[in-house]
Amino acid sequence: MADHYNQLVGGSGGGHGAGGSPERGGGSEGIKEQDRLLPIANVGRIMKQILPPNAKVSKEAKETMQECVSEFISFVTGEASDKCHKEKRKTVNGDDVCWAFSALGFDDYVDPMRRYLLKFRELEGDRAAAAASSRGGGMPPDGGAHASGSGAGGASGGHFMFDALDRSDNNNAGGSRQF
Repeated sequence: MADHYNQLVGGSGGGHGAGGSPERGGGSEGIKEQDRLLPIANVGRIMKQILPPNAKVSKEAKETMQECVSEFISFVTGEASDKCHKEKRKTVNGDDVCWAFSALGFDDYVDPMRRYLLKFRELEGDRAAAAASSRGGGMPPDGGAHASGSGAGGASGGHFMFDALDRSDNNNAGGSRQF
């Protein structure tokens, strides 16, 4: 199921194997930590977006989250990559990632990710139409019907990804986000 993931982490049974994590000398053959992990500054920035303005995040918390999200991304991407390999395709796309979420049991994430993917593709289409228009291509094919002045955040002014992930059944009265 997750053959590619096992290659990434250097184990055959799903963990880091007997050698421990790659930072400690075991695991991934020749992959540097900086190539395996998301930049810690980006992880910290994402963590702070969801917290109250006066909240602090410890270095240990950032490093722990950095390791977890990097492993999670590798795990899901590996599953999507295996699917593409079986189908003799070289490019993993957003639909493959959504399929991998479902195949790995992350069913609660499939619908929010599909909504995000749809919004992303709409924005990409708007950008392509705007670029064609600025080169003298005239009005976009839909007459500019999708254009919005609010940018990626949508009408709510929130973060694009979080807006896409908000569940429609969530009456967010308590101010906390539920995913």
